Order: sequence, then structure tokens, then C-alpha cells
Amino acid sequence: MTVADLETETTESAARPPAASGVDVVTLGCRLNTLESEMIRREAEAAGHSDLVVVNTCAVTNEAVRQARQTVRRLRRERPGAKIVVTGCAAQTEPKTFADIDAVDLVLGNDAKTEPDTWADLARFGIGEGERVRVNDIMSVRETAGHLVDGLDGRARAFVQVQNGCDHRCTFCIIPYGRGNARSVPMGLVVDQIRRLVDNGYREVVLTGVDLTSYGPDLPGTPKLGDLVQRILTLVPDLARLRLSSIDSIEVDPALMEAIEGEPRLLAHFHLSLQAGDDMILKRMKRRHLRDEAIRFCADVRALRPDVVFGADLIAGFPTETEAMFANTLALVADCGLTHLHVFPFSPRPGTPAARMPQLDRATIKDRAARLRAEGDRAFAAHLASEIGRVRQVLIEREGLGRTEGFTPVSVAGPAGSVVTTRILGADAGRLVGEPVSEAA
Repeated sequence: MTVADLETETTESAARPPAASGVDVVTLGCRLNTLESEMIRREAEAAGHSDLVVVNTCAVTNEAVRQARQTVRRLRRERPGAKIVVTGCAAQTEPKTFADIDAVDLVLGNDAKTEPDTWADLARFGIGEGERVRVNDIMSVRETAGHLVDGLDGRARAFVQVQNGCDHRCTFCIIPYGRGNARSVPMGLVVDQIRRLVDNGYREVVLTGVDLTSYGPDLPGTPKLGDLVQRILTLVPDLARLRLSSIDSIEVDPALMEAIEGEPRLLAHFHLSLQAGDDMILKRMKRRHLRDEAIRFCADVRALRPDVVFGADLIAGFPTETEAMFANTLALVADCGLTHLHVFPFSPRPGTPAARMPQLDRATIKDRAARLRAEGDRAFAAHLASEIGRVRQVLIEREGLGRTEGFTPVSVAGPAGSVVTTRILGADAGRLVGEPVSEAA
């Protein structure tokens, strides 16, 4: 599993601005949650709900759970008459935590949150009229549905879920207990979903999942992620840009490497679930790669696509980490050529093996996280400088702001959702500054 896709965005975002009535979904956490929030909103509205707030939570860190509790209490103050449903990974792993909050009318498990029958039944029988906790055994779930959506409200790129759950048990991670075991969406359903999105004007699609590179072993023929990527690019020729969310480098298959080398529509931006750069810490994390394997993977991809941009998740202050071990993680930024870092100060999650290991003091963890972020800032600044003078295809996310193929933010004019050919003139305040050359057809 990757911390990044459950991932990196543990700040709150609303699917739409809070309203006095109607259905509002507040998303905490990852890109997969963002997609699922759109499904929740659609199904709840179709079932006829009104004056309803759904909080789709994240459990990747203790801070994410704390933020979820805080968000629920704030929403109750803002919407005193609304029904509040809490769902997502934190609701799945800690249902009692949210059931004990008076502001919560219902705690709903991850397996039920996107199902039409769930919201139809709640509309028929009422929220809060019966049991306040509806959380099933997530490990019993064996399939992931290929939900068809027309788009994501207010977003320039579309996310498509191709996989859910995780069969690995990294010692720091609670997410398998929130998402269940790994299961994949059949390739035909994924292709149908992407065709639908492209027909609705989306130029960029992001494939997302909990453990994306584990795609396929539960499907007939046991396809790999690379097979899916090649199928999409072949059968949806009008798709301009295909992006992968977080990947585990040790699981990357030959077909995916072929697509990286030969298909420019597969964007050369890869966010890696690395977590550490020291072999002993990687073993104690129960990761499946070693330091040299991560460095070799980045070198191999860079040889195929010299313009590649790498991001990574890195954890600072894992239990038993010495200063020398941390130095190996710090050096990994340069050794792998990382640009976009997501740094997590280690936070023990109850129920995980790492929580029972000898812990570092919080001051040391905080200091190491700050040093790792500073190294990431230096790498990112160097990347910005290297982009000046280049011409990039920029997907405009909102007026005046877009992202390059390498996911680097750019200030440039253009209508939201369009791809604009942009000459990079400079960098300012953590983003590139560009001017349109011409819009892509």
C-alpha cells in the first residue's frame, strides 16, 4: 500500500461548497476518496436525500483521524439541522470513535458508502432512526465495482478507480483494515468509464487505487497494470493524457515499462511508495524493496523517459531509526532524483506492529521531518529552475493555474480543463510562470 494515495492529500476539501440544504460531501484524504465522494453525492441525491452532510474520512495518520473528528464537530455547528454521516477509512477502523460524537447520526462502513441500495434504504427508513453504526467486516469484501461517473464536480482531471484494498501488511499501516484485501475492476469496465469521461470533455484521466501496481491477479487471465494501461491507450485513442497515481516500484511489470518507453500519452510523472532509504528500516517496515532496487528503478525509467519527474512518500523517524539510517533516507532524494516529496513524521497507529516497536522522541521525529522537507524543497527548486525555457503541455485546473506533464504547477492563462502549449518563462513562489504558445487541438 502507498501512504501517498491514501495518500498525500490529508487536507480537507469539499465536493461542493457547503449549502443550507441538499447533499454535501466533505472529503478528507486521498484521490480515491475524492472519486468515491463524487459517487456518494450522486447516489445520495438520486435517492432523494436533502439536508445531508457526509464526511468521507482518512485513517492514514493519527492527525487525519483528529482532523476528521474536528471537521464533524465544526459541521454540526454550521449545519445544526442536517443529518451527518461519517464514512471512509477512519469510520471503518474506528467506528466507536465517531459513534461517540453526539454530532454524528450514522457511521457507515467503506464497503457500503458508494452503493445505491445503501442510500435508498437510508432514504426509506431514515438516518439515525435505527442503529447508528453500520460497519461490516471489510475483509469479507471480494469485489470492487466499476462505478460509472460522468466527471468530478469542479475538477479538470478525472480519477478512475481500478483497484481497491491491499494484501500487504506494512508494519506502520492501518489502511488494509480500512479498505480490505486487494481486488480489481475488470479492464472492460475501466475502458468504458474512461471513454465516458473523454466523451464528456476530460483531457486527463488518473488511474487510482490503494495498491495500484497490484492490479489484476484476481481477474480472469491475471492481467497486470501494464496490460490495463496498454489496453486503455489502444482502445481510447482520444484520451490525451493518462496519469498514474502512486505506484510501488518493485511491482512494476514489463508491459508497464513498455508503455513508459513507447507511449507519450502516459505521462512521465510517477509517485513512488518508497517510505525510507535504509535497508534495515525498510525491512522493519516490511516493505518489499531495498534501497538499491529503488535507485535502479528510477535510473531505468529515466533511461527510457529522460523527462521523467518522480515524487515519493517518505516517513521520518520510524521506530529504531538511527541518525545514520535517516541519512540514507535523506540521501535517497538525490540518489533517486526525487522532485515532489510527501514527508510524513512517523505517527504510531494503534493496532499496527510499528506502534509496539521502540519509539523515537517526538522532537527527533519533528527535526528529521523538517530536514527531509528542506531537502525536498531544494530538489523542487532545482527542478523549477531546470524547466525554464522549456515548452510544456499544461492542463489548466482553474483560471490562471495548471500543471505540466510532470505535475509541476504553472501560472498560465487558459480555460479550465483545456491543455495549453506553454513556454516556461520563470519560477515564482513555488510554481512555474509561463505564457501560452498555442492551445493543443
